[in-house]
Amino acid sequence: MSTQSRITLGLIGTGRIGRLHAEHLRFRLSAADLRAVTDLNRDSAQACADRCGIVRVAADHHEILADPEIQAVVVCSPTDTHADIIEAAAEAGKHVFCEKPIEVSLPRIDRVLSVVEHAGVLLQIGFNRRFDANFRRIRQAVAEGEIGTPHQLHIISRDPGPPPVEYIRQSGGIFLDMTIHDFDMARFLIGSEVEEVYATGGVRIDPAIGEAGDLDTATILLKFADGTVGIIENSRKAVYGYDQRVEVFGSKGSIEAGNNYPNTCRIAGAEGVGRDLPLNFFMDRYTQSYLDEMAQFLEAIVTGGRPPVSGVDARAPVVMAMAARLSVQENRPVKLAEIEAQVVSG
Repeated sequence: MSTQSRITLGLIGTGRIGRLHAEHLRFRLSAADLRAVTDLNRDSAQACADRCGIVRVAADHHEILADPEIQAVVVCSPTDTHADIIEAAAEAGKHVFCEKPIEVSLPRIDRVLSVVEHAGVLLQIGFNRRFDANFRRIRQAVAEGEIGTPHQLHIISRDPGPPPVEYIRQSGGIFLDMTIHDFDMARFLIGSEVEEVYATGGVRIDPAIGEAGDLDTATILLKFADGTVGIIENSRKAVYGYDQRVEVFGSKGSIEAGNNYPNTCRIAGAEGVGRDLPLNFFMDRYTQSYLDEMAQFLEAIVTGGRPPVSGVDARAPVVMAMAARLSVQENRPVKLAEIEAQVVSG
């Protein structure tokens, strides 16, 4: 691809995910021309620029949005800045890739989506697990009827360790910072909307998490519009590593995806047969999916197609997270229509 036809981008936020996207845009995606980065931490932005050979470190995101040569921005800043930056970028005529979530307030999300639609730019949200090869194969099997009509969905998602309590206090809690990925995966894999959520959980790992007002262990029951029943199991600590498994059971059979491992070796001895632990965290487990989601964002810009994860797709898991939180508080199933009604009445 010629330099003239490459997509010019700016990156806002050079934390862990921002640095990963910067490396992909600079070294692994020939369609991308990453021209500038910025972060509230100037040293972090400069280190990212130096590592990736990016000439320009912008003073702030406003400088990037004011540059007429930049066509798109990648937003990896803190969650509470996403909505304002997306709106400003859309009004500046920039296409936007933003890490999840857009916001934790549904009225604010709706306002953002309205601004984006009016501006006529593309918005893609970073639910990267949709791009994992294993999970895409499950979606294919469901969509093409290989396992018949889906009856049950089972998602297991457990982290190797909890985040700092300081993060939990501002993250919105387990349903918004962790289960939100699984809510998105549930919709994606089954291809049907969730109508009702029943959630329960507890504090089984660290009392400090409970003191911060959150759970560290949760089980969620989903009822889909098409009749499928789903179960999501979450834990903030699995001592054996990052536990990411999915099964869909249907009228003609089932399909499942297990954990990814650093190798395929098995060790046999007098005391038993075993293997090394699974890949330890999302940066290792989902590296390729982060690359693939960004490639599809660039392709959508070039072709004018629909982004594979739209703003509407990003809104639905937030509604599900709110329903789950209310379900725990009131110990009852919650229909998503209840949450939507609150938005209208509020």
